[in-house]
Amino acid sequence: MSSLLLFGELAAIALIFAGLPLLYLWTRPGYNFFQKLNWVLVFITFDLIVFGAFTRLTDSGLGCPDWPGCYGTSNPWHALGEINLAEAAMPTGPVTVIKAWIEMIHRYLAMTVGALILIQVGFAWTKVSRLGKAPLMGSLGLLILVCAQGAFGAWTVTLKLQPIIVTIHLMLALVLLACLTAYAQHTWQDPSSSVRQLQLQPLSAKFFLLASVVLATQIFLGAWVSTNYAVLACPDFPTCMGSLWPETAWQEGFSLWRALGMNAQGEFISPVALQTIHWAHRVFAILVLIVLGSFAISVLKVSNPALSQMSRFAKLLLALLVLQLLTGISNVVFQWPLAAALMHTGGSAALVFCLVRLSQWASWSPSIPMKMAKS
Repeated sequence: MSSLLLFGELAAIALIFAGLPLLYLWTRPGYNFFQKLNWVLVFITFDLIVFGAFTRLTDSGLGCPDWPGCYGTSNPWHALGEINLAEAAMPTGPVTVIKAWIEMIHRYLAMTVGALILIQVGFAWTKVSRLGKAPLMGSLGLLILVCAQGAFGAWTVTLKLQPIIVTIHLMLALVLLACLTAYAQHTWQDPSSSVRQLQLQPLSAKFFLLASVVLATQIFLGAWVSTNYAVLACPDFPTCMGSLWPETAWQEGFSLWRALGMNAQGEFISPVALQTIHWAHRVFAILVLIVLGSFAISVLKVSNPALSQMSRFAKLLLALLVLQLLTGISNVVFQWPLAAALMHTGGSAALVFCLVRLSQWASWSPSIPMKMAKS
């Protein structure tokens, strides 16, 4: 299949996938189409992150060992001959029909997000005269970000699941989710209007920034554990290999540029390096629980009926922290079950979503909301 025909078929598939949520949006009353489109993008991106974790956890990342198609075709049906030959040569290898479909569905979802962002750019362009250039510039930034995410998706395949590339791919997906959420929750207002919607901002931006940095660091450490397949390097809990502080090899474990399963010298990575990767994620989780838990509690202490939505997100943040703790322990105790691993990744994405939603009430000079007077 020629490259031009391949890209044409993939573009058609992306438009079909994107057309389904667009058709749904046209039939729903309530918010205007632009607002609904922005929130649908958040929802689909969250699903893409979870399905990406499913792709990785089922070892389907190389189910189609080329990019963007599958053996030069737009779908595994057209590549059954090549897939069956690869599976026959290596029955337990990375290429099977099921794995090929999992990988291609993941790519179709990613292309759907890209297509919907292109449509978002078009709608933002039509609103320039009324809302100014800010929505358009923000949407163009999202388009650049999703293109960068696509590039790392390609390198994930061509560089054979190199851990740092896969980790950055996941981190960029979460950055995209955060940016899409911030864009969707933004109240775009007419710059020429004299009426402005006021928002109480009782939260400390410094505390919010600290919570965000701590969460981002922990997500990187978790992605590094997953992409190096170090989840079971410490098979016991709360100890690791029977020790409260196991033997470590920090330089080997955190040498970033190396092939999967290898160290920086091109030799097989040692079990000690893998348990170091695992142990770092486990220990840093304590700081995450303290910082994010304290941040959520500080939000709940703000007493004002007008900020009930803020309190709901704080409660959800606390619930997600408990979920992350339980699923993280389950991954070790129950030997990395697929359901717990998926929930752990989904919980990380949900934590990012909650923090971004709370950001709208954060300010460098917090305004203290007055309690409503009793009647």
